[in-house]
Amino acid sequence: MSDYLLMAVSAIFVNNILLAQYLGNCPFVGVSKKMDTAAGMAGGVVFVLTLAGVITWTIDFFLLRHFDLVYLRTIVFILVIAALVQFVETFLKKMVPPLYKGLGIFLPLITTNCAIFGVCIINVRKDFNFMETLVFSVTSAIGFGLALVIMAGLRERMATARIPKIMEGTAVTMITAGFMALSFFGFLGMA
Repeated sequence: MSDYLLMAVSAIFVNNILLAQYLGNCPFVGVSKKMDTAAGMAGGVVFVLTLAGVITWTIDFFLLRHFDLVYLRTIVFILVIAALVQFVETFLKKMVPPLYKGLGIFLPLITTNCAIFGVCIINVRKDFNFMETLVFSVTSAIGFGLALVIMAGLRERMATARIPKIMEGTAVTMITAGFMALSFFGFLGMA
């Protein structure tokens, strides 16, 4: 149990997929302008990443390894992620249209989000068992969502702050992301 807790704390804070490994920065910068869209994207990523991690591990463990087809991992993993994102997109379009419109182009970008693909690859490369895969996938997604929501809160605050003209927009966002990454590195001693 303590190993899973250590893995969870590590995935959320120490080795945050977004801030420590810098995977998935496109939705991080694009969707983090408003808290509601950031929270919606975080929820979508948690759902997709959890299912993608478990499904890709299962396919890899029971099919690809068993039939010596591990060279198909990339294609199979991308197809699984794309199908899950399509499901989330359809669900949001029908059930939560304002969130669907708010996410815009960034919702289909979950398909090509390297954070999701990266976690799926990490699961099989580190030879995690099923439970480790589940814990790592869920907590990596929570860490991604946490970073996204924190950035959204900071960017909403920056909208009302006096920022020098030359620093407005992407520049201050990247500097803020750097400071966030440094603050998350403060947890490094916990691992």
